[in-house]
Amino acid sequence: MSNKPLHRIDLNLLVIFQILLQERSVTLAAKWLSISPSAVSKALAKLRIWFDDPLFIRSPQGLIPTPLSLSIEDSLSDFINISHHIANKRNTEVPVGLKFNLVLETPLHQVMLPSLPQQILSHYPKSTLQIKNWEYNSLSNIIDGEVDIGLVGREYYSRSKELLELLPDVIDYEILFDDIPLVYLHKNHPLMKMKWDLNNFLSFSQVSTEYDKQSHWALDNILKEMNKSRQIAITYTSFEQSLFMISQPDHQLITCAPGYCRYYVKTHFPDIVTLPIPLPPVFLDQLHLPFVLLWHKRNSHNTKIIWLRNTIRKSINQQTSDI
Repeated sequence: MSNKPLHRIDLNLLVIFQILLQERSVTLAAKWLSISPSAVSKALAKLRIWFDDPLFIRSPQGLIPTPLSLSIEDSLSDFINISHHIANKRNTEVPVGLKFNLVLETPLHQVMLPSLPQQILSHYPKSTLQIKNWEYNSLSNIIDGEVDIGLVGREYYSRSKELLELLPDVIDYEILFDDIPLVYLHKNHPLMKMKWDLNNFLSFSQVSTEYDKQSHWALDNILKEMNKSRQIAITYTSFEQSLFMISQPDHQLITCAPGYCRYYVKTHFPDIVTLPIPLPPVFLDQLHLPFVLLWHKRNSHNTKIIWLRNTIRKSINQQTSDI
């Protein structure tokens, strides 16, 4: 390999190279860096051209570094650490007295981010924190600068008004995890003794949870395409309220909520059980929910927002791996 001037290579590629050496997996490196596996693969292709070496060999156990990769692993780590030290030289003082305004879907933040308030208050001394539940005007509040960051579920269903592609251009987002909704019902509900199919599911009245002032969601749209519908008896504004109603005995109501809520009911409502929504796979796949962090593009390089994003991402990753 002939000598090449350092300014000819994108130093971000070296960061990706280091993470690949650390994780030995394109998928894990992409998750760590919060970029797509395709972006990591493209970066690896450029690195292979630069070093004129395959750098990694694929195997059932993951990526195996070539001798060249192993020979520069320690030097690369030192180089990245020195770069971080230089880049952070102007940021040695952590600001105090900052204000944090977050809008988080509930009970998502209780399940996935139980220690977030303490993390913020510990990292930013004398800061103040306001956490509100996601509401119909929360996206506008992010755009107006009244909210720093939001965490909420959207939809993949092609006809949904909550598609990620429909977010305003001024909003940046990051998908943290995907979820599939479930049916929640009391353990003594008559459905527990019946055949679990769509007709029996629709034969019982349901509790709906309003989202952005809408009580209908992708499931209702799919059912409409099948010339079917749910019987909505009660509508609440939060999943906690709906789940509380379902936890009460001596009724025949059921509800649908994101899958992560099963960890919430395990602690708070042990008499609630879950079942999959009884739809064919081709329809069920359309119900998947991406849970995303949202922030205004003007804050993309704001150190407070970057710290929040990294902290929330790490906490979510830890929680999803634990549960």
